[in-house]
Amino acid sequence: MKRDLYIDFAKGFATLAIIFIHTVFWSGQYYVPTELRVLSLLVDVPLFFALSGLTSGNNIEKTLYRLLKLQITFMIFVTFLFFLDYFFKVFGLNFFGMEWMKSFYSTFGSKYVPVNISDVPQWQNLGNWYLHQYTNADTFPVVMGSFWYLKVYFILTVFGVLILKFFPKHINWFIGLCFGLSLIFNILPQFYPNGQVGYVAFYLGLFLVAHQLKGRKIPTKWVPILFGILGVLLIFLYWDLGKDLFLKMNKAKFPPKLLYIFWSSFSLLTLFVLYNRLKISKPNFITYIGQNAIFFYFAQGMSSSLVYFLVVGLKDRFEWWILMIFIYLINILLAIAIAKFLMKVDAFGWRILEISRKKTASIS
Repeated sequence: MKRDLYIDFAKGFATLAIIFIHTVFWSGQYYVPTELRVLSLLVDVPLFFALSGLTSGNNIEKTLYRLLKLQITFMIFVTFLFFLDYFFKVFGLNFFGMEWMKSFYSTFGSKYVPVNISDVPQWQNLGNWYLHQYTNADTFPVVMGSFWYLKVYFILTVFGVLILKFFPKHINWFIGLCFGLSLIFNILPQFYPNGQVGYVAFYLGLFLVAHQLKGRKIPTKWVPILFGILGVLLIFLYWDLGKDLFLKMNKAKFPPKLLYIFWSSFSLLTLFVLYNRLKISKPNFITYIGQNAIFFYFAQGMSSSLVYFLVVGLKDRFEWWILMIFIYLINILLAIAIAKFLMKVDAFGWRILEISRKKTASIS
C-alpha cells in the first residue's frame, strides 16, 4: 500500500508546532507575551490523536505489536536519558561545583538535588519511567513534561482498536459517549475525574471521529460553514471575556476543557479539510520529521530544555520577537541533531536486545 505523504507531512508540521509551543511555554515564560504563548496552542497534540485515527485499523495483533515496539523504543530512550541525566549532574558537581548546580536547577525551576542523593543513581526513577510515571529528569525537565501524551496515546489506542474490532457498527455511539462525558465533565466540573479519564474521554472520541473520516473528504459546501461557526464563536468569546480569554485558555489544556477543545478545533478542522485534498507528491524535510515523529518528539524535550541556557543570557539583550525566532530556530536544529543521534541509540538498543535473545535461546 502506497504511503500517504499527507499524513507524514501533517505529523511533521504538528511536530514543528510542538517544538514552537515548548519554545514559548518553557524558556519563553521569561520574555514571550502571554497572548502569543496561548496562540501557539492552535496547533497542538490533538492533531496527533486525530492522525492516529486516520491511520487506524481493527487489527488487534498488529496494533499491539506496534505499541510493544513503541514501548521498547521508549524504554531504550529513557534508559539513555537516565544515565545522561545522572552523569550530567556528576559532571556539574565535579567540575563546576555545587553553587553552579544550584543556579542550574533554579533556572529550570527544578528542586535542588543534594550531593548525597545525586552521588547515587536513583534507580526507582528509571523504573517509574518504564511504567509511565513521569518523575522529573532535572537536567531535561521538558522531556517528562511532554510525556503525558504518550501515556494517553497507549491507553486510547488499546480502547480504540477494541472498539473498531468488536463494535464496528456502533462507533458513532462510542463517539457520542466520549463527547457526552467530556461535556458533562465541563458542565459539572466538580465531577471532572482525576487521572487520565478526562483526557481519554475527549481524545478517544477525536480518534474515533478521525477513523470515521478515513478515506473520505469533507464536502466543499460545508467548509465555509464550519469555519464560519468557529469564527463566530471566537468573536463571541472575545467580546465576552476580552483578554481574559487568553489567560483562561492557558489553563484549559490539562485536562482538556471546552475552551481548549474549541481552540484546537481550528487546526483539527483544517487537518480534515485538507485530508484527501492536499496532495504531497514527494518526500521532503517535513515528511521526514513526520516519518520519524517519535524520535523528534523525544528530541524536542531535550532541545527545549537546553535552550534555557541561551535564553537566560540573551533575554535582556534583544527584542522579544527576535529572540523568540532565534531560539525557535536553534531549538529545531538541536532537535534534528538529537533525533538523529537517538535513532542510532535506538538501533544500538535493539541490537543489544537481539544479541541477548539469541544467547538466551542458545542456552535454553
